[in-house]
Amino acid sequence: MVLSAPWPAPQPRPHRYGVHTALRISDLLRLRWDDVYDFENNRVRESFTIKEKKTGKTKIVALNKDAIRALMLLATQAAILGGFLLENSRTGKAISRIQAYRLIRAAAEALQFQNRVSCHSLRKTFGYHAWKSGVSPAIIMEIYNHSSFAVTRRYLGVTQDEKNEVYLNLSLLL
Repeated sequence: MVLSAPWPAPQPRPHRYGVHTALRISDLLRLRWDDVYDFENNRVRESFTIKEKKTGKTKIVALNKDAIRALMLLATQAAILGGFLLENSRTGKAISRIQAYRLIRAAAEALQFQNRVSCHSLRKTFGYHAWKSGVSPAIIMEIYNHSSFAVTRRYLGVTQDEKNEVYLNLSLLL
C-alpha cells in the first residue's frame, strides 16, 4: 500500500521568488536547498551568496519576507532533503530553462498579462518595481552587476510618459 499526502505536491514556481532576487534564470535554476535553507535552525536563510554564472562575480542576495514566504510554501519535507530548489522530480536535476519558461508563461496567463513574458521578465520586474519605489538606478545597476547604466536603463523600461511625469510634477520654485 502506498501512502500519499492528502494534498498535491507543490509545483515549482520560479516567479514567486525570482522577482525578489533579481537573479538571471541560469543562476535561479542552479540554486540548491542548501543555499537558501538553514537545516540546523530549520528555517529559510535571510540571505545567501551566489557566484553568478554569466559574470563570475560573487553577490549576496537578501531575501525579503515575500521571498521567504514563497520558499516556505515550497519547502515541504521532501524538498528540503536536498537537491535543487527547482527540481525535476523524475530526474533529480534542476528543471530546464524551457520548463521554467512554461511555468512563468502559465503564471502570466493565469494573471491575464497582456505583455509577452520570458524568463528574463522576472529580473526586469525586480528592477522596474525597485526603481518605481524610489531606489536609485545606480543601486539597481549594482544589484544587476551591469557594466553600464545604459543597460540598466533599458531594463527599467523608462518611457516618454514617465519622463513627462518628471517634467510636469517637479517644482523647484519656492
